[in-house]
Amino acid sequence: MLDFLIKNANYGVLGLCALGVLLAVLLILGIKKVNVTNARMGEISSYIKKGAMAYLYRQYEMLGIFLLVMFLVLGFVPGLGFDLAAAFLMGAVLSVVAGYLGMRTAVISNVRTATEAEKGLGAAFKVAFSGGAVMGIFVVSLGAFGVALLSLLTKNTNVLTGFSLGASSIALFCRVGGGIYTKAADVGADLVGKVEAGIPEDDPKNPAVIADNVGDNVGDVAGMGADLFESYVGCIVAAMLLVAVTPGAVSQAHVMLLVAGGLFASLVGIVIVRLMRAKNAALALNIGTYVASGLNIVLALLLFIKDMKVFGGVLCGILAGVVIGKLTEIYTSAGYRTVKEIAKAGNTGSATNILSGYAAGLRSTALPLLVIVAAIIVSYIVAGETGVVLAALGMLSTVGMVISVDAYGPIADNAGGIAQMSDLDESVREITDNLDSVGNTTAAIGKGFSIGSAALTALALIASYTSAVGINGLISLTSPYVMGGLLIGGMLSYLFSALTINSVSRAANDMIEEVRGQFRNRPGIMAGTEQPDYAKCVDISTKAAIREMILPGVIAIAAPIAVGLLLGKEALAGLLVGATLTGILQAISMANSGGAWDNAKKYVEEGHHGGKGSEAHKACVIGDTVGDPLKDTAGPSLNILIKLMSIVAVVFAPLFM
Repeated sequence: MLDFLIKNANYGVLGLCALGVLLAVLLILGIKKVNVTNARMGEISSYIKKGAMAYLYRQYEMLGIFLLVMFLVLGFVPGLGFDLAAAFLMGAVLSVVAGYLGMRTAVISNVRTATEAEKGLGAAFKVAFSGGAVMGIFVVSLGAFGVALLSLLTKNTNVLTGFSLGASSIALFCRVGGGIYTKAADVGADLVGKVEAGIPEDDPKNPAVIADNVGDNVGDVAGMGADLFESYVGCIVAAMLLVAVTPGAVSQAHVMLLVAGGLFASLVGIVIVRLMRAKNAALALNIGTYVASGLNIVLALLLFIKDMKVFGGVLCGILAGVVIGKLTEIYTSAGYRTVKEIAKAGNTGSATNILSGYAAGLRSTALPLLVIVAAIIVSYIVAGETGVVLAALGMLSTVGMVISVDAYGPIADNAGGIAQMSDLDESVREITDNLDSVGNTTAAIGKGFSIGSAALTALALIASYTSAVGINGLISLTSPYVMGGLLIGGMLSYLFSALTINSVSRAANDMIEEVRGQFRNRPGIMAGTEQPDYAKCVDISTKAAIREMILPGVIAIAAPIAVGLLLGKEALAGLLVGATLTGILQAISMANSGGAWDNAKKYVEEGHHGGKGSEAHKACVIGDTVGDPLKDTAGPSLNILIKLMSIVAVVFAPLFM
């Protein structure tokens, strides 16, 4: 039986992908069955949908130009060719399709989640999770489909690097652009609305409220989906490249069967959560995640039962992912000490709140990094370099379930906004706030998985690069070229973070001035006799995101090529190592600081330390706005940056020989 599966591994993956798409379609039909009878809710939902689609179309127009240029460059560069260029285009297009379909589902799910919240938490949770699951299913199904199809069409494994490059390029632009959009709107809405005007979050009087809700979709759904699509595809391709040049018991067919097992386990986890009658959202999501992980371990054991060392490598990654997820929850959930301490620090002002959250983020790098180190070393001891890359694949194999849990959060957040703007009963907002609070923690856990896998995947890609350019043995750290590359790579993550955070700051500045201007010049807004100009705020975020995403994306692609051409192949190897080290540490710190600040604010809003409107609340709101661009723009973009630069190095390796 196992021999038959190995011979037909790619066809098995394609069959599971078709099954996944069928399940996604059934979930969409189930979501659409919920009737929205409240006219005001339908109107607000249409504003959000219109703004989100307008942004995506403008972003895709810009990306279309980039894809055409890259296609021609890859096609005409000696040593690459149009086969690789076509794979690049395929990776980019499938990433776009996954993000588009997932976001379209999210914008029809939010209003229906709010509608179902009138019936109770269980009904609302079912719709919100279904909407998130559609994104999760499309990401893994289309990602695995692309790799399996290319594996059937060509025997040249290097063509797969083009597919990964396409996915990574789209992910960086979508994550950066979506992050700038959502955080510019979020910061502007919070600082002027909550702090200055003293109105509740998602109050319809706030001109930035629609832009804020649009941002949840373009940043936290479409951007996040592209991010994890890239992580998933990059991990599979890294494994395929490494086993192709590493003799041993593991073949590319084994890699694809491991992908199939993770995909099947994710689908089972999604179905289980969907069928549960949830009274506790966090418990239901945890059960689905643990069932998917447990089933994945069993399937991996059956696959590698004849070589337990290889199974040990996979197990290292799965367990490391679970542990990193739990550590992330400890640092970012209001159920633990860290968030409560940050909230308490708000009693003495925004400065102490910010200091407490910043220190928590720095502290939170230690244990996850030690877990990553342990996974790398143990997987290497038991199965060599192949073990390391299989550990990364093990960590990300159930990413379909991880994305489903992650994407559910923004849908619940949007549902709360719609409920607030539609003047629904306070009990409805309590339900959506409960779902949203769980979503904040699950989003942080999703980032933890992505960051952890990035370190393992980057290591595998660096090994593929050194093999491709003929660097055999150890690289001398005393070489000025290697040291120069290390320092440049270490610097790039800081430069990249500065650019993205400053982009949010500039866009938020424009948003704040616009909201203040509308409040000042149109008194009827606060009096409730005049509707704010929502479209103007949506346009500010859209233009800023499209404009500001270009430079970081260009740097990520151009830097490794420039260093490789000017300083040599060993300097480029140093750059990749330096960028991985600083990028991983910064990504963990920023993601956890931002998540902790956000939940500290919500902890106060639940009635602690004076509740809404208190001095502690104002301080926590400011802390949350500082954390917004860290956790949703710069932080998650860094793990894409390090893998994108690594795959660029692998793709353009013929130029550095």
